[in-house]
Amino acid sequence: MGVRIRVRYAPSPTGHLHIGGARTALFNWLFARQSGGQMVLRIEDTDRSREVAGAEGKMVDALRWLGLDWDEGPDIGGKFGPYRSMERLDLYRSLVNRLLEDERAYPCYCTPEELEAEREEMRRRGVMPRYSGRCRHLTAAERRRFAAEGRPFTVRFRVPEGQTVSFDDLVHGTVSFETNGIGDFVIVKSDGIPTYNFAVAVDDHLMQISHVIRGEEHLSNTAIQLLVYDALGFAPPRFAHVPLILNESGKKLSKRDESVVQFVEQYRDLGYVPEAVVNYLALLGWSPVGEREFLSLEELVQEFSLDRVGKSGAVFDPVKMRWLNAHYMRGRSDEELLKLCLPHLVAAGLLADPPSAEDLEWAGRAVGLYRDQLEYAAQLPELVGWLKSLPDPDPEGERILEDPSARRAADAFYQEVSALSEWTPDGIHAAFKRVQKTTGLRGRQLFMPIRVAVTGRTHGPELPKVLDLLGREVVLGRLREYAGRSRTVPREN
Repeated sequence: MGVRIRVRYAPSPTGHLHIGGARTALFNWLFARQSGGQMVLRIEDTDRSREVAGAEGKMVDALRWLGLDWDEGPDIGGKFGPYRSMERLDLYRSLVNRLLEDERAYPCYCTPEELEAEREEMRRRGVMPRYSGRCRHLTAAERRRFAAEGRPFTVRFRVPEGQTVSFDDLVHGTVSFETNGIGDFVIVKSDGIPTYNFAVAVDDHLMQISHVIRGEEHLSNTAIQLLVYDALGFAPPRFAHVPLILNESGKKLSKRDESVVQFVEQYRDLGYVPEAVVNYLALLGWSPVGEREFLSLEELVQEFSLDRVGKSGAVFDPVKMRWLNAHYMRGRSDEELLKLCLPHLVAAGLLADPPSAEDLEWAGRAVGLYRDQLEYAAQLPELVGWLKSLPDPDPEGERILEDPSARRAADAFYQEVSALSEWTPDGIHAAFKRVQKTTGLRGRQLFMPIRVAVTGRTHGPELPKVLDLLGREVVLGRLREYAGRSRTVPREN
C-alpha cells in the first residue's frame, strides 16, 4: 500500500499573504488534490514579537480567494489539532523534557550580551558565527546554582559532532550538511516558547505529514529538523524545496521591493482575477508538459508533478502577470467585468457612491469599450478618466492639433455631427465619411485631430464608439473649446 499523502501549509501570522507563500500553498494543494491526499493549514505563531493582529484571518481570506481549501485547520478543526502552535505548548513541553532527560538537550544560561560578544569575536576572526557550546559542559551543580539564582535560560539541542546530515530532496536530489557547521541550536526560548525548527518538526510528525513542500530558503532548516526527528525517534517526511522567486535582476525578491506587487491581497484589491494569479504562480518554478501557458485550477491539478519543478530561481515578471490577467479578464462577461471595475470607478470619483442607474449604464458601456485593453480592473479609471475631464494632450498630440489641416478637419466634423438626427456609432461613422468627401482629408489627417481634440489622447478604441459614449453635447463642447484655442470657432447650425 502506498504512503497516504498529507501535506501542510504553515504560515506565520506576521503580515499579508506574500506571493512566495501563496505559491508554496498552491504547490502543496495541487500535490494533495492530484494524489487524493489531504491538505492541512497550520498557523506557526511562536514568534509573538512579529505577530500582526488580524493577519491570520487575512491570510485565510486570501487563500480562499485564490480558490484553495484545506481538509484540516484552525477554522475547521480536525483530529490532529489544535492547529495553532501556541495552543500546542503542552505537547512541545513533554518532548523537550524527554530530550533534557536523554541529555540530547541542555539549558543554556548565556546572556544575549555574551552571545553577541561571541558572534562578534568569530566574525573578527573570519569564522562563521555559531554557538560555541560554552553551556554544553556545565556540571549539575553549576546548573543548580544558576537555577537557584533565577537566571533565565534557553534550551539548546546538543548537535552531534563529526556527522553528516543527508536527505533526498524531491527537487534537488541528495543534499548534505556537516554537523560541525551547525552549532547547538535553541529549541526553547527564555520565555518558554519553542522555536520554529523544533515546533515544526514535532507538528509535522504528530500530524502525520508525509511530504513537506516549501521554499529553497528552508534547506538549512531541514538539516536542523532532521536532527530533532532523529533525537526523538521520529521518521521524517519527504522533502521538496521549490526554487526561490527572483526579481528581474536575478536577485531574491525582497518584500521591500516596491517595483513588484508582492501580496495576494494587493492583487485582489487591484482587480486581478484569482484564476490569473493562480495560473501565474503555478508557472513560477514549475512547467507543464508542452508549451501551454493558460491552465485552469482543474488542469493544474491534473498536470502538476514535483519532477517538473525546476532547481534554479524563478524570475517574477510583472508584465507577464498582467498579460495573463488580461487574458482571463477578456473571458469574463461585461457584467462580471463591471462588478470588478465599479469599486475603482467610485474610488476615483468617476461615479457616485452608490452609483445611480445612469452611472451604471455609463460604466457598463465604458467597460465594454475598454475590455480588450484592460489588464486589471483598477486600470479602468485611468483609461476612461478623460471621459469626465479632458486632459491636456501630450507633445505629439499638440503637434497634431497645431497642423492647419487639423483645424479644417475639426471645423468640418463639427458641422456634420451637430446636425446628426441620431447620435450612434453608425451615424458618427457616416459623418466621418461625409467629411472625407467634403475636405479630401483621410486617415490620420482626419481622425487624429478629432481624437486628440475630444479625448486628449493619440490612441484609444474605435473613435465612433468613443464619441458615442461621450455624448453629443460633450463632443461638441470639446470641439468648440479646441476651435476657440485655434481661433477658428465653428459656426453653430
